[in-house]
Amino acid sequence: MGFWSIVKEDLNEPKRQDPAFHSWIELFFNYPGVWAVVNHRFAHFFYSKNFKRIGRAISGISRFLTGVDLHPAAKVGRHVFFDHATGIVIGETTEIGDNVLLYQGVTLGGVSLDKGKRHPTIKNGVVVGAGAKVLGNITIGENSKIGANSVVVKDVPDDSTAVGIPARILGAKEPNTNKERLAHNKLPDINKELFAYCLKRIEILENAVKNEDKNIINKDEELAKCYQDFIKSINS
Repeated sequence: MGFWSIVKEDLNEPKRQDPAFHSWIELFFNYPGVWAVVNHRFAHFFYSKNFKRIGRAISGISRFLTGVDLHPAAKVGRHVFFDHATGIVIGETTEIGDNVLLYQGVTLGGVSLDKGKRHPTIKNGVVVGAGAKVLGNITIGENSKIGANSVVVKDVPDDSTAVGIPARILGAKEPNTNKERLAHNKLPDINKELFAYCLKRIEILENAVKNEDKNIINKDEELAKCYQDFIKSINS
C-alpha cells in the first residue's frame, strides 16, 4: 500500500475506533494521537532515507503539538490508534504491528544503554491500557491486553492478559472484539483475589476456634483448591 493511502487510513481511525467521533472538524482539534501517527509517517520516511535531522525535527515539532514523544526510527504498522494520546513515549527501536490501540500515558521504553534492539515489539491487535509501561526488548503477543498502570518487563504470549507491578501474565482469553478491547473494567485484580483468599481463610479459622467446627479441614481444603486453581491461571 502506498504512503498516502496509509496516511488516509490513519485519518479514518477515529471514525472506525472512537464512538465519541461525530464530525471531521473534530479530527483537526481533538485527536492529537492521529496527528502524532501521521506526523510520524513523514518523520520516519525522512529518517529511513538518512535525512535524520529532518526526521528528528518533524518528530520534535510533533511532540510539541501533540504531546506524544515518538522517535522517528520506530516502526508503526497500519490501523494504529492512540486514544487521547497525551504522554505517550515510544523509543527508537520499538516495533508496533497492525490494529494496535494505545491509551494515554503509555511508555514503550528501554532498560539498557546498549545500541541495538532495546525497546518492545508490539504484535498485531494488542491493547495497552492507560499509564502502562512496557520496558525492554520484549515481545507482546498478538491480541494480548496490558492492564492500565501495569509494568511489563517480560514477554507476553499471544491472546493473554498482563496486569500488575510487575505484570503477571494470565491465561488465554477470547479473541478481541471492538467492545472487548475497551473493557478494561473486566481485567482481573490479582491483589484483590489474594486478599479475598486470606480474609476467607482467617474467617474459617476464627469460626473453627469459636464453634469447635470439626469440618474445618474440609472447608480449608476446598478453599485451598480454589486458591490453587487461581494460581494455575497465572502463567508468570
